[in-house]
Amino acid sequence: MKNGQDKDAIIIQGARQNNLRNVSVSIPHNAVTVVTGVSGSGKSSLAFDTLFAEGQWRFVESLSTYTRMFIERLDRPEVDHIENIRPAIAIEQKNSVRTARSTVGTATEISDHLRLLFSKIGRPICPKCQVEVRADLPDAIVDELLERYPQGRVMVLFPFSECKALPKSSIAEVLLQRGFVRVLVKDKVLSLDGSDSLPHRWPKQFFVILDRLVLRQDNRTRLMEAVEAAYREGDGQCRVAVIDGGSFQYNAEAQCRSCGYKAVPPRPVSFSYNHPLGACLECKGFGNVLQYDEALVVPDQTRSLMAGAIEPWTKPSAALWQHQLLRGAKRYGIDITMPYQKLSEEHRALIWKGAKGLKGVDQFFEALERKRYKMHVRVFLSRYRSPVQCLVCHGSRLKPEALHVTIHGMNIHEVSQLSIGQVSQWLNDLPISDFESSLTKDLIPRLQLKFDFLVRVGLEYLTLLRETRSLSGGEAQRIALANQLGAHLVGSLYVLDEPTIGLHARDTAMLATILRELAHRGNTIVVVEHDRQVIEQADHVIELGPLAGEQGGTIVCSAPRNEFLRHPDALTARFLRGDEQILIPQMRRPDSGQFIILHGAQENNLQHLTVRFPLGMLVCVTGVSGSGKSTLVAQTLYRAMARAFGLEFLPMGRFDKIEGLSQVSTVRMINQDPIGRTPRSNPITYMKGFQHIRQLFASTFDAKQRGLTASHFSFNSGLGRCQRCQGNGLEKLEMYFFEDLYVTCEACEGRRFNSDVLHVRWRGYSIHDILDLTVREAQQVFRGSSGALSRVLDLLIDLGLGYLRLGQSAPSLSGGEAQRLKMAAELATVNGTKKSGKVQSFSSQAKGVLYILDEPTTGLHLADVRNLLQVLEKLVDAGNSVIVVEHQLDVIKSADWVIDLGPGGGHQGGRIVAEGRPEDVMENEFSFTGKFLRKAVA
Repeated sequence: MKNGQDKDAIIIQGARQNNLRNVSVSIPHNAVTVVTGVSGSGKSSLAFDTLFAEGQWRFVESLSTYTRMFIERLDRPEVDHIENIRPAIAIEQKNSVRTARSTVGTATEISDHLRLLFSKIGRPICPKCQVEVRADLPDAIVDELLERYPQGRVMVLFPFSECKALPKSSIAEVLLQRGFVRVLVKDKVLSLDGSDSLPHRWPKQFFVILDRLVLRQDNRTRLMEAVEAAYREGDGQCRVAVIDGGSFQYNAEAQCRSCGYKAVPPRPVSFSYNHPLGACLECKGFGNVLQYDEALVVPDQTRSLMAGAIEPWTKPSAALWQHQLLRGAKRYGIDITMPYQKLSEEHRALIWKGAKGLKGVDQFFEALERKRYKMHVRVFLSRYRSPVQCLVCHGSRLKPEALHVTIHGMNIHEVSQLSIGQVSQWLNDLPISDFESSLTKDLIPRLQLKFDFLVRVGLEYLTLLRETRSLSGGEAQRIALANQLGAHLVGSLYVLDEPTIGLHARDTAMLATILRELAHRGNTIVVVEHDRQVIEQADHVIELGPLAGEQGGTIVCSAPRNEFLRHPDALTARFLRGDEQILIPQMRRPDSGQFIILHGAQENNLQHLTVRFPLGMLVCVTGVSGSGKSTLVAQTLYRAMARAFGLEFLPMGRFDKIEGLSQVSTVRMINQDPIGRTPRSNPITYMKGFQHIRQLFASTFDAKQRGLTASHFSFNSGLGRCQRCQGNGLEKLEMYFFEDLYVTCEACEGRRFNSDVLHVRWRGYSIHDILDLTVREAQQVFRGSSGALSRVLDLLIDLGLGYLRLGQSAPSLSGGEAQRLKMAAELATVNGTKKSGKVQSFSSQAKGVLYILDEPTTGLHLADVRNLLQVLEKLVDAGNSVIVVEHQLDVIKSADWVIDLGPGGGHQGGRIVAEGRPEDVMENEFSFTGKFLRKAVA
């Protein structure tokens, strides 16, 4: 491509990042451009590693000299030239938040606006009397008195409480010196000038008369001044006695007239659980406290005390505690051979609390708590503690004073417990006075705008208190997108990574509309995406390929949407036209008559569901975002089964009972959590294939001559790895103004090993060269040398991961790639053993395994979805069961059984809308999934 001067487009020339093969392409400004292609074809390399990286580089160049000191250590993208690039913003599908302090409310800044709203128009409520506590303003007092008692005679008084510090004989003298001549003592007016007999013993408190007057309009100013003076002299307290009309107490501060409860003046910081002034003193603003959990201390309650039911006492270092337990149990008649779950409550209490001659579990942990200064002790103790709701704030995270401030009956915690859609409706229906409206004229419209953006990106089901770290990558990405919508930026470059992840087809069309809106504002939108609806609504489409890895990295087509859809060679266009298809199975699997039945599921928004999961089938759980799919399958079904099989003991969703567990041998969860968090973790080590490679290198003549063993070829061992980067190949660079960066190690230049190890060659490759190969390239290199390794590589290729490099660092893998790696490792385990590497055929798999997958099509092109379905079909045909949480319509139409939740998200979901064969769901008029499934099948 010639060096163009077209200011209406970004011009990229000679991009060679990763597998890009000298790519030159033009991306139009103020338009939505979709970058698509098979997995590993170079989409992210073009969009993120080249385009966004260059934009970030140019931004850093504009920063201070201190910042630019680090520029020479950053890796610039390999590209000849980029013209007309705008300031770049990347919105990725990774959720990097780990702290429990970050919530949806704080991440969207809605919590900041709500705190301001409550500080402006919130009304303190007395916790005892349940009446509004408010300060009495002088003008309001005057207006009330003039209206209620016209022509009435009143005395304005203030309490005198300095008598404790004064001699009794000098009280009258002091008051006279200050200009006061009358006091009210026990309802009797006394003159201080000597005309009246003063008491010998003054009461602890009496009232000084500041003024006497008649309630008339011409006395309004005088009455106002008297009340203000009473507040000054009486430390914020004033009393007005109406002759023949009673006495009234007023306070300059908010104070309950009945019980005297004083309300702290609300400030925005008072409603923040991330600030010491607002956070609960007990839980420090976390909403829960860590306590030792019986379910973790005794994970398997079918075990007896003798068999090691107390798990921490099975460790060699705690053998004495176990020995004294068995000895002391006999003294108190505790049966040490009986399963723990059958012991009486009295005996359980003895085991925990202890007694004479029997030290309990509590005493064991108390002894360890005194050694918390040791790291390994803190790690050990953390294994047996679980978060329990704080008994002081009851999970609200705030001090009681903040919870006593309400807006029309709701405090800030109650509002934050609502879903985004509900809070938006509450704000719309809020009856506020003209005065309150003047205080919030800018605040409420701003809040509504934020809610509208979140609803439009399909997140109306999230609550403001939902922890950000618990969000999926897709949800975190859409929150970031909503924040960008609210920023109203123009002239920017947005690079998005599959924003439709986790979105139902119902919500995808709205997301595509939002992207177009961003573009029409004057922004350049580049989206890496596979979804049909997004591609069909794009302005421009770039397809990379034709295949993955070294066989990809070229531009198959770059054209406006309509022209792209007619392109004969673009694989995506062939699928969109129907030339390539994912066919519906000719026959659905018959009903085996076996089910896992979950009764009374009621966690989060689940409406006390009883759900049947057929076994021996490919079951798809569907529904709109927030309908309860993950709560039902991952949080309740899987965790209940994992606990029953003794695999994990995580807190599980509430349910009544579960049936049918005897019909499966075990359960496996394959999710999108990272396979590792350090650069040393990579695909080939995760698959246990690197040990075979190390043995091949150690068997070479050169390695034996140098005295190198297989351990020297491991970057997890200190024998042969680079000492500077510890085998990472990268060094962590702490950037206090950005996220921490990983830069190439200057000592080994990213090759991980020392020079002796790198000099050893196997078939002309060093160990670094091998780790730099893609899975598909490695398949050719190792053909005929290691059958076990070849079968592992074949398995990765079958799952569409042939483009990954053997040594690609785990942090760089997407959630979908991590999930498919786990699937490959699981298949390798099921087919044979990871340790031996003997991978057998599908037909010899162990029967009766229940696999649970969470959106396995993440990051997959339609061609790769077809391959994935073939693997899942083989898995079921081998006698296993598969449950998939999925939105992808091609997977849903290929399933044997569909369970559709809804009908909406949040409180509007949690019900079974339809279940049965895909054809049954398509006929259900209440199912959103059925509606879009009909279109997909048609």
